[in-house]
Amino acid sequence: MLKKDSVKDKNIQEELKKSGEIPVHIAIIMDGNGRWAKKRGLPRVAGHKRGVDTVKEIVEACAEIGVKFLTLYTFSTENWKRPKDEVSTLMRLLLKSLKDRVNELNENDIRLTTIGDLDALPEEVQKQLKMDIERTRNNKKMVLNLALSYSGRWELLEAIKEISKLSEKGKVAEQDIDEKFVSSFLTTKDIPDPDLVIRTSGEFRVSNFLLWQIAYSEFVITETFWPDFSKYDLYDAIKIFQKRERRFGKVSEQIKKK
Repeated sequence: MLKKDSVKDKNIQEELKKSGEIPVHIAIIMDGNGRWAKKRGLPRVAGHKRGVDTVKEIVEACAEIGVKFLTLYTFSTENWKRPKDEVSTLMRLLLKSLKDRVNELNENDIRLTTIGDLDALPEEVQKQLKMDIERTRNNKKMVLNLALSYSGRWELLEAIKEISKLSEKGKVAEQDIDEKFVSSFLTTKDIPDPDLVIRTSGEFRVSNFLLWQIAYSEFVITETFWPDFSKYDLYDAIKIFQKRERRFGKVSEQIKKK
């Protein structure tokens, strides 16, 4: 017999599926771990630990609701500037999470991928990532994409360098360089652009996240700190998304004619 909460969740999920489009790709800027901890008189690490639990809940909820791609801004290139003890703690938490959760990813048919400057990560983390990516590579239900040691500017600079090399060798002409061509050099080349970007903690900035890819994404900002962000907050964000009219530069009349 299903638990009451399970029945409630299934009812909410069915309502969402009937009420509108489920975003194919959701990207989340997970913000507020430190402030969550400070508000409770706890060390920042307590917020990061609680945030890991939130990741588990949101990943599973996204897979259940029919989201095909979920990108989580896990660790930015700017985060390396934080105090060394906090960075070390974050890397330990990441490593532990990867080791502990890979079986759950397989059970839920979720494939793990990553974007970012992975060479900057500790060797042990790199090794575990490669193992988990390989172990989940045949899963089909959803792709969980972790942005690690990532920033939008870093990604664009890397793409520009690669295109410049081709140009110098005469392998690409100026007229060949269009949006599709540039996109093929990004770390997200195999992933559709986000339909919905969610940012927790109430901050109104993109923080160097997917600068190219979010050109036409819908944004939902919530005051909730990431450790308190629940699947019901996720469902609310999707409801807001479903009420938006995505015009991609066109006018309403053009969209309605389709």
